[in-house]
Amino acid sequence: MTLESRMQRQVARPVRRGAVGKVPARATRWPPTLLDAIFFLDLPASREKEQIWRLYLERFGLDPAQRRPGDRDFTGAEIRACCRLAALLGVPLVEAAANIVPVAVTAGESVERLRNWAAGRCLSADRPGIYSREAASPGKAGRSVHRGDPSAN
Repeated sequence: MTLESRMQRQVARPVRRGAVGKVPARATRWPPTLLDAIFFLDLPASREKEQIWRLYLERFGLDPAQRRPGDRDFTGAEIRACCRLAALLGVPLVEAAANIVPVAVTAGESVERLRNWAAGRCLSADRPGIYSREAASPGKAGRSVHRGDPSAN
């Protein structure tokens, strides 16, 4: 096998990002004191989303005073996509959001399964201590996935 064919084999392995539960965890040898725990990072809370909105509204040169869409199940990437679409298409945020389906909706069962798995097993990434569904609920109200008419997308 030549060096060129090895490099082609290395490059030809695409990694799919954003697939909830699809990419297997890779065994990595970390020094024992570097990462002694597994952290769980849930969807951003409303105060975190406010900071994310401000960041992307400024980055894409959009009016921060305009009405924002309902962002109940949005991740930071979806807020960014909404701002990007609004800037590219020259439409209000609410209209741009009509073209975005949150991952918490498209993969809602996987997100719930991951939350249930993490409860009691992982450290919470956004507050001190072990992640629990009950502790995450008050600060993150409205995290449940509500499915409407699928044809309304």
